[in-house]
Amino acid sequence: MLKRLLIENYALIDHLDIAFPGELVIITGETGAGKSILLGALSLALGGRSDISVVKDPGRCFVDDEPVPMDRLRETASRWVDIHAQHQQLLLAERDFPLNVLDQYAGLARAVADHGQTWQELLAAEKELAALDARIAASLRERDYLEFQFRQLDEAALRDGELEELESEQSLLAHAETVKEQVDQVEQGFSGGEFPLEATLKEMAASLGKIARYYPAFGELGERIESARIELKDIREEVAALGERVVFSPERLEAVDARLSLLYGLQRKFGVATVAELVALRDDLSARLAAAVDDELGREPLARKVEALREACFRSATALHEARLKAAPGLAAQLQDDVRQLELPRARFVVEVEAGDRVGADGLDTVRFLFDANDRGLQPLAKCASGGELSRVMLCIKALLARYQGMPTLIFDEIDAGVSGSVAEKMGRMLARMGENMQVIAITHLPQVASKGSAHYLVYKEAGVAGVQTHIRPLEGSDRVREIARMLSGENITPEALANAGVLLQEDKS
Repeated sequence: MLKRLLIENYALIDHLDIAFPGELVIITGETGAGKSILLGALSLALGGRSDISVVKDPGRCFVDDEPVPMDRLRETASRWVDIHAQHQQLLLAERDFPLNVLDQYAGLARAVADHGQTWQELLAAEKELAALDARIAASLRERDYLEFQFRQLDEAALRDGELEELESEQSLLAHAETVKEQVDQVEQGFSGGEFPLEATLKEMAASLGKIARYYPAFGELGERIESARIELKDIREEVAALGERVVFSPERLEAVDARLSLLYGLQRKFGVATVAELVALRDDLSARLAAAVDDELGREPLARKVEALREACFRSATALHEARLKAAPGLAAQLQDDVRQLELPRARFVVEVEAGDRVGADGLDTVRFLFDANDRGLQPLAKCASGGELSRVMLCIKALLARYQGMPTLIFDEIDAGVSGSVAEKMGRMLARMGENMQVIAITHLPQVASKGSAHYLVYKEAGVAGVQTHIRPLEGSDRVREIARMLSGENITPEALANAGVLLQEDKS
């Protein structure tokens, strides 16, 4: 339950620290005193939305002194406190509200959650299957073209670096005769003619060697000539070997030209600059064609999964429908009995469950609350009930749900709007009975309700150094009598009002 509320730097509240007991807690105050501010601060503390302008300093969310995101706070707080604000009467007109009430009454929350999980899995699987079918259809439309492109590239037996090798070979083959002539001239220079270069260098080195004994420096020069001769011999042998590899072959030149023409043509066709890019394109086409095959192979198991999930959803939705049909009369009877106790003795209440033809997140059903207060025929509750009747019905619904949910704290903001007199008296007694099993906090303007509380708090405004501030304090004894009297007669509190207030409070104690 809500044991203590501390509010700081919120709207007209600089600091407020108040403890609450259990049972039925009443909060009253004049119009504009700040009851809505108090409720707004509490709602914000429980994860509700609020206008940031009313928060003087940025707020952060904590649970057990640990920072948590707003969604986590809201989810946690929903198990502690339920706030019924004035506008929540409008929930009766919403499609999902009657369904949720019936499910909570019937104890179907876990089954609905499990069904919703299966339904989400079905949506995801259907989306995956639709995407797969789209890919398969696209692949079928372009498969012939992709296969034709792949065959062209695959049959070309592409190899990275081949183009450069062919261009070099083509250049050599095209100038083979010229190369041969120049190689022959070089070889002739080395060993041909009357004075072959290699033999001449050998004789020169020998001559310098003969005079080295007389002048050692010539010996060193002779060694250098010998080294040059050996190097030149190696050059001659390598030139000869390379020359032997140069063969003029019109057939090979024609083959190289044809291969180059093929590679250049493929580059132009596919809009690339290198053979490496052609290889990459070939591999990509291969992967796309393989993926298309995998998609077709994977469709059948995915389709089976979708069908299995559809069947599971239909089974769980059907089970929910049957459970709701079974629980609906009991819920209707309970609400009808409760509403009749609030001076609607002829009220009739029916919970209508209608199965649709499509499964959704919460099953097949649409649930409607049908109501008749004056023998005019059953109609949708939100359309036929007056404001006071809606207040009574909503109180009965909240009282019923509180029992089934095990909610520790229930807060009502003028749940008694639109009623007065003996009806207010009976609503107050219903709130008091609820307070016997849980903490109920009721903000009210009705003295008949206010007198039923086991504790009573007054919200008021007071001017101070910091300006007008909202405060709250507990009322006891004569202070509580005067507040009840004010609610009875207004600001001009008469002796009769004081006496009547005392009677109300005394009756409730008895």
